[in-house]
Amino acid sequence: MFSVLSYGRLVARAVLGGLSQTDPRAGGGGGGGGSGDYGLVTAGCGFGKDFRKGLLKKGACYGDDACFVARHRSADVLGVADGVGGWRDYGVDPSQFSGTLMRTCERLVKEGRFVPSNPVGILTTSYCELLQNKVPLLGSSTACIVVLDRSSHRLHTANLGDSGFLVVRGGEVVHRSDEQQHYFNTPFQLAIAPPEAEGVVLSDSPDAADSTSFDVQLGDIILTATDGLFDNMPDYMILQELKKLKNSNYESIQRTARSIAEQAHELAYDPNYMSPFAQFACDNGLNVRGGKPDDITVLLSIVAEYTD
Repeated sequence: MFSVLSYGRLVARAVLGGLSQTDPRAGGGGGGGGSGDYGLVTAGCGFGKDFRKGLLKKGACYGDDACFVARHRSADVLGVADGVGGWRDYGVDPSQFSGTLMRTCERLVKEGRFVPSNPVGILTTSYCELLQNKVPLLGSSTACIVVLDRSSHRLHTANLGDSGFLVVRGGEVVHRSDEQQHYFNTPFQLAIAPPEAEGVVLSDSPDAADSTSFDVQLGDIILTATDGLFDNMPDYMILQELKKLKNSNYESIQRTARSIAEQAHELAYDPNYMSPFAQFACDNGLNVRGGKPDDITVLLSIVAEYTD
């Protein structure tokens, strides 16, 4: 039912006393005290909306969502993408675009064809490869790329659309991606359209992605997910689930990622729940209530000490 992703030899001793800023090695600023390299311990989980039992497609795809976690000697890189389901009306499988985009990003990282401080470059190169395919790969997708530079202890991100990430420290959200929408329920997206539809299909440049860069500390929690999570669970609910994560033990991260995805999946089908999506719809003059049935992909990571 669940996909588990973990890369690198990471030392769990970074947070023996819990995932809070009180750990003496977490420090008070900069990269968090310690001169060693950092890495991510990551577990992934999700559900496809058309597969109530959470079936996983080949290539780390849940429904039309896709994700990857890749390791390079200079950085840990992960990403999520949400294929636009409307393409199904034209006989196109939306998961092909998002899945190929993420697999291409993963390959670029493993080949070392990226600069850790430039996640937009990963997205741009991947998208250009898709554009150059001899057989056009039609579709569109949002995308969020997160890069942890091992030596500088900095997190570099690029978010296009309404997927995104949270960074949690000491039980509080200290960084959050900005959602990009053209208008209600129409996020920024990369797209490849047939020639006759060019200029009609919504398509944004990878350069339009919102980029951020900031220091992280040992024990920081990074949650990267598609909108299926954020449309159904507000931050305070996510933080409640993250309280269950007491250390950087891999099994604990896996259980918590699963718990978060399960709760979002359950709320998505609750007709009486006032979800963040429903609230956003009401703010836009629509009378909407309930969860939002959608594909859900969650990647949960902890910053830990890394040894090669």
